[in-house]
Amino acid sequence: MLKINQKLTPSGLRKKLNRFWDKSAEKITSLQRNYDTSKGSPVFTVKGKYTTRGWTEWTQGFQFGGALLQFDATGDTKFLESGRDATVKLMAPHVTHFGVHDHGFNNVSTYGNLWRLMNEGFIPENEWERNFYEMALKCSGAIQARRFTPIKDGGYVYSFNGPHSLFVDTIRSMRALAVAHQLGGTMMSDNDAKISLLDRLVQHATATAKYSVYYGEGRDSYDVRGRTTHEAIFNTNDGNFRCPNSQQGYSPFSTWTRGLAWAMVGFAEQLEFIGNHPARPIFLKAAKATCDFYIENTPTDGIPYWDTGAPQLHKLGNYLDRASDPYNEFEPIDSSAAAIGAQGLLRLGKLLKKDGARYWQAGLTVLDTLFDEPYLSTDPKHQGLILHSVYHQPNGWDYIPRGSKIPNGESSMWGDYHAQEVALLVQREIDGKPYLQFFKK
Repeated sequence: MLKINQKLTPSGLRKKLNRFWDKSAEKITSLQRNYDTSKGSPVFTVKGKYTTRGWTEWTQGFQFGGALLQFDATGDTKFLESGRDATVKLMAPHVTHFGVHDHGFNNVSTYGNLWRLMNEGFIPENEWERNFYEMALKCSGAIQARRFTPIKDGGYVYSFNGPHSLFVDTIRSMRALAVAHQLGGTMMSDNDAKISLLDRLVQHATATAKYSVYYGEGRDSYDVRGRTTHEAIFNTNDGNFRCPNSQQGYSPFSTWTRGLAWAMVGFAEQLEFIGNHPARPIFLKAAKATCDFYIENTPTDGIPYWDTGAPQLHKLGNYLDRASDPYNEFEPIDSSAAAIGAQGLLRLGKLLKKDGARYWQAGLTVLDTLFDEPYLSTDPKHQGLILHSVYHQPNGWDYIPRGSKIPNGESSMWGDYHAQEVALLVQREIDGKPYLQFFKK
C-alpha cells in the first residue's frame, strides 16, 4: 500500500523539479535531432532509442506537446517554436482522423496547449493564430464525438476495436469534446441535426463509470471497489452490456494499472470541467473509487506493477509492503501509470480541498519517487525521460535487456508527456501561477 508522506509539500519537490526539467530538455532535443518522423510517431524506447510501433498514431501529439510544456515550465522559446512548427506541419491528419479514440491525446496536447498558452498570456495574442487553434479543436471534438455507439442507457465513443468496444482510456480523450463544446462547437448530422458535444461527453463518461469501474456492489465475483477493466463489450444490436474484456491487461478480472490511471485523471479533470452538472455525483464516485484503489494496491513508494493480477506477482511475496522493484525477475513495473495516476490524485485532492488532503499528499508522494532514480532517466544517451514504462506486456512488445527476465529500463512517449504535465501542474502551484487546466477558465 502506498505509504503517504504527510509532510511533503510542492516546494519540497523544487530541487527535483529543476533537475527534471533539465533532463526533459535534453531528451526533447535528442529526439528532435535524431528521430526520423517519416518512420511514424515515436512510441517507446528500445535500448534507449525511441522507436515506432504500427498500431495507431496515438503518440505524436505527446512528442510535440511535451516541447510546449517544456516552454511553459522554463520559458525557453526554442521549445515553443519547435512544438508550434511541428503542430502546424504534422498534426492536421489527427484532427480529421475518424478511425481512433485518441483525439484528446493528440490534439488537446498540441493545438490545445497552444490555445491555452495564448489564453493565459504566455504567448502573444494573435487573432489568426487563435482562430487556427480553435478551428482545429472544434473539428477534432466533433469528429471524436461522431465515433459513437448508442446503448440502452446512453452511449459511448467506441475504441479502434469497433463499435462494440468501450475502452477505459477514452475518458481522458473526452477533453477533446469538452474544449470543442466550450468553444461553441457542435456536431452536425443528417437533416442538419445538431448533436451536443457536452451530452456525448457526459454519456461516455457515465458509461465508463458504470461499466469500466467497479464499486464493490456485487456486480460479479471480482467486484472490488475501484478496480477497472480495460474494455467493456456491448451487443450493438440491442445495446446491452455483455462482459468485461482486456486488450493490454492480464485479464478482464484484474486491473491493468495504466487503464486505472487513465480513469483517475480522466474523471478528476472532467469534474473540474463540468462543475455542478447533474452527472457530477457519478463522476465523483468513480474518481474516488479509482484513486482509493490505486493507493491501496500500489507499493509503498507509489509506482505500480503493470497489472494487479499479473500471474507471477505472488512470487514477489508481500510486494505491497515495500518499494517497487523494476529489476525483479517476475513482473514489470509501469512507471507511466504512476505519471498519469499521480495527476489524478493531485487533481482530486485539489478539487475536494480539505477533504482531499489524502489524495493530494498521495500524489506528491508518487512524484517524489518518480522524479528520482531509478525512474528519472539521467543518462544523456537514453532518449526517454521516465524509465521502466511498459507498452503491451501480453503482446510481448517491450524490450527485455540482456540478463533480465522482464522488460525494464525503457520509456514511453505517453509516460514522458504525462510526467511533464504533472510536473508543470506542481511547479505552477509552487510559483503561484494559474492552475493547469485544459479548458478556458
